[in-house]
Amino acid sequence: MTRRPIVILTALDLEYMAVRAHLTNLQPYRHSAGTRFETGRLAGHRVVLAQVGKGNHTSAVITERVISEFQPHALVFAGVAGALWPQIDLGDVVVASHVYAYHGGTSEDDGLKARPRAWETSHEVEQLTHFLHRDGGWKRHLPAGQPEPKVRFAPIAAGEIVQNSAVSAHARWVRQTYNDAQAIEMESAGVAQAAHLNRSLPMVVIRGISDRADGTKTTTDGAGWQPKAAANAAAFAVAVTEELAKEAGHTTETKDDAMSDRVTNIAKGGAQVGVQAGTIHGGVTVGQTPTAHQAPEVALTELRRLLGAARRAGTVDEATYTAAGEEIDVATDSLAEGTPEGRNTALLALKKVSGLLMDVADLAARVVAIIAAIKGTL
Repeated sequence: MTRRPIVILTALDLEYMAVRAHLTNLQPYRHSAGTRFETGRLAGHRVVLAQVGKGNHTSAVITERVISEFQPHALVFAGVAGALWPQIDLGDVVVASHVYAYHGGTSEDDGLKARPRAWETSHEVEQLTHFLHRDGGWKRHLPAGQPEPKVRFAPIAAGEIVQNSAVSAHARWVRQTYNDAQAIEMESAGVAQAAHLNRSLPMVVIRGISDRADGTKTTTDGAGWQPKAAANAAAFAVAVTEELAKEAGHTTETKDDAMSDRVTNIAKGGAQVGVQAGTIHGGVTVGQTPTAHQAPEVALTELRRLLGAARRAGTVDEATYTAAGEEIDVATDSLAEGTPEGRNTALLALKKVSGLLMDVADLAARVVAIIAAIKGTL
């Protein structure tokens, strides 16, 4: 079974590139309506990178599109924002406890009355972000030589206006009505709404502070705070994505799958191994290569399980296991695309696996059989 990917969303090009710098094995992906995504790897896990553009309306549409196309395990939205309070430093990272869509309201003779909507970050994801903050391991993703930012957990306000004043009527209204918000931006309400409408898909918003929303935006942008803040947000977002991806991978392994890896028979010197089993569940094939009549996708799942068993038995070292596992993931995901380009990418990945496992005869033979099965579908 192909693991469900994590989708990382950004609004601006510089935010996109800050996240992209952490990914490997990047491949372009074109939606049927013309939207361009990229798929890649992060610590061996599949990630989809998408740019939603400016504004909550556009972000909602693109987020819905990427959810429908990839059926992700979770969404991570990373980018820059303005600070709403003077104690928040430029470069700090704000992780949303919930997102306000602050432009809902009714205009009456005595002023604008708020009709807010808000979406909370799911408890499990919020707990994860606090754990990563306390653990501190996320800091390894920060650019070298850049000051370490503070991480804050608070509401984020998302509307349709670039706020660049601390004293305007709009700024006073936001401060009075959404007094606990610490950052303000223009896209996360759309992302949160799309996630909510998809069975409350787990979603988290992570913003680096690039300006103070107080009239000094031109100065702070000129001082390069946008790319610095984007890099800080990307660092924390990548750490969250890694943990979410691990959880997504764990959900695809059943108890029976884990137990199936516990026994490894290694035949040497021309010896052959028969069948060794306790209680047998499912079909058993004896006397032929197991991949001979299996679909390539099924054979790849079996290969991954056997690779894990070989690592535990010491037949495959950790570096080989990691490299081969990443290529098996590439092959699995590429085959799932169902296109000639995807099959070609899968074949290339499996050839790399074959080279990595050439000293482990059983696994190498399985890789050769899978390659032959895929070629038979071209």
